[in-house]
Amino acid sequence: MENKNSNASSRRNFIKKIASGSLITVSGLTIYSVSSCEKSTEGEKATLLTPDGKLVQVLKSEIESFEQLPASPKESRKGIPGKKFVMVVDLAKCKNARKCVKHCDKHHNLTPDRPYIKVLEMKDNEKSAPYWMPKKCFQCDNPPCVKVCPVGATFKRTDGIVLIDNERCIGCRFCMAACPYSARIFNWATPPNVDENLSYSPETSIPSKIGTVGKCDFCPDMIRKDKLPHCITACPNGVLYFGDEIDDTVTNGEETLRLSTLLREKAGYRYLEELGTKPRVYYLPPVDRLFPFNKENAKKGAS
Repeated sequence: MENKNSNASSRRNFIKKIASGSLITVSGLTIYSVSSCEKSTEGEKATLLTPDGKLVQVLKSEIESFEQLPASPKESRKGIPGKKFVMVVDLAKCKNARKCVKHCDKHHNLTPDRPYIKVLEMKDNEKSAPYWMPKKCFQCDNPPCVKVCPVGATFKRTDGIVLIDNERCIGCRFCMAACPYSARIFNWATPPNVDENLSYSPETSIPSKIGTVGKCDFCPDMIRKDKLPHCITACPNGVLYFGDEIDDTVTNGEETLRLSTLLREKAGYRYLEELGTKPRVYYLPPVDRLFPFNKENAKKGAS
């Protein structure tokens, strides 16, 4: 009788916690949240509810590391609800500091010969001055790469991001041929310093697999943590803005602006608009430049 009463009491407490919203679900496990007034101590445990209805005790430190696991390939195919991500590049601010390239390479474990971001020297006509143009995947709303993939390795999410699942990719490179922006790279070799115990996720693009295709992914793993993509925070000159088209806001980490106002007042445009791919990356023309064009800085990778 005592056990029955104890079980009934536990169930009542459990229901109360559900009603009060003090339970958190992480990858199929329901976690009792700890009150903000409680101090975290070493070895402190939390109670989890497993999918089959059992209560288990685990160390909080294990929960924290568990929460940091990247999204699975299946989960990665789901876009973040209610979001439509967009990027704006202000060409007037770019001096080819290459910090965006460096940090992107670092966090995606890329070698210098196959970057996701390229900074191109551009010149619109013989009388105009040259300028720098950062170029990456444009996350097109009408992506040719998705249409030609024979195995569904390349896919478009509801939040606007286009990703590649290397566990499905067969290395046919149809997507590379279809992309008019040359935004994709081929993994000819296994990159150095690969953690064999790391769980692969299309949201991190690591660990990449030899014989597959890779590209800029807008860092959805960072977005899920309410953080900006690595290239945005790395840029020392505020060139790159990232945000949500639905909220009509973008930020470069220093200032937050209305997307519609920014594009309207600064004559924002999309690269090769006439192709009908509907890119989710906009450019602001290189007028009133902050820095003179300097190839020497580019060679040195100056910041």
